[in-house]
Amino acid sequence: MTNLAIEANGLRKSYGEKVVLDGVDIAVREGTVFALLGPNGAGRTTAVKILSTLVAAGAGTGGIRVGGHDLAADPQAVRAAIGVTGQFSAVDGLITGEENMLLMADLHHLSKEEGRRVTAELLERFDLVEAAKKPASTYSGGMKRRLDIAMTLVGDPRIIFLDEPTTGLDPRSRHTMWQIIRKLVAGGVTVLLTTQYLEEADQLADRIAVLHGGKIVAEGTAEQLKRIVPGGHVRLGFTDPDAYRGAAAALPDAHRDDESLALQILSDGSQRDLRTILDRLDAAGVEADELTVHTPDLDDVFFTLTEAAR
Repeated sequence: MTNLAIEANGLRKSYGEKVVLDGVDIAVREGTVFALLGPNGAGRTTAVKILSTLVAAGAGTGGIRVGGHDLAADPQAVRAAIGVTGQFSAVDGLITGEENMLLMADLHHLSKEEGRRVTAELLERFDLVEAAKKPASTYSGGMKRRLDIAMTLVGDPRIIFLDEPTTGLDPRSRHTMWQIIRKLVAGGVTVLLTTQYLEEADQLADRIAVLHGGKIVAEGTAEQLKRIVPGGHVRLGFTDPDAYRGAAAALPDAHRDDESLALQILSDGSQRDLRTILDRLDAAGVEADELTVHTPDLDDVFFTLTEAAR
């Protein structure tokens, strides 16, 4: 596979007898969002810490390359290429938002002029100009998280690790954060995201890996993962009892609900499947009053995979 921003082979890590990662492979294409899903304790944060050089990989780990650099041979080059926003805010509440940004610019060895330019640009980009002169301790959770990511971007990283970036945020702040992440990726940034919100992975990720028991138990696009789980169906509703009976005769495999005049047919929700059902109704001269399609969502996938892996 070419154009990989992150590539890890056989990622391993144990703490004493506790195996946290047991041979995990991760491949993230440039300019995409890769989401690591898993229950608490699954090893998501440990994977991020290893890939961002914060924790050493365990014995037996294969090669790790981040931003084209070998992590073992040149960790400093990896650090220069990445940005990390951890689960817990790195914002110093005792100083202002602007001072937090300028401190980060100093840590990146930017000149005073360049530091002020980058700070002003990012404060405006993240809608923090009005709050810039106020102590960060007065910021809301959503504002602190925006400041956190703005600080991560001071060094203009092309790869960003976001470890549960929206945990604890209200729905409006979460959606704002999603917009920020989408804009970053549209600008060519690669994002490795860990999250406990399945909707978040569904909304943002190009590829999703489900981590459980130290192993990846499934990986693919959201749509590919949803097809792993059975249970998709089409529901047809009728108001006319004669039409209902005609449809039931045309679709003998359907589950009948005579009380509500509804039929439920197993289906993967594909266009071909729907066309077959509708063609059979047309041939019988029957028209449904209501048609709904249910396909398994990531909740179904997550619970099925993590239960099966126990």
